[in-house]
Amino acid sequence: MATAEYAIATLAAVAFAGLLVVIMRSEEVRGFLLNIIRAALAIP
Repeated sequence: MATAEYAIATLAAVAFAGLLVVIMRSEEVRGFLLNIIRAALAIP
């Protein structure tokens, strides 16, 4: 039973990572995140 649970958790983690990769390839999302980082690092 534990092995099946580990397999399901691993598949879920891989699916989540794949979703993040698809989202990060989007130019809009990438630009949005870069703007947030630039604003956070800007020295007033």
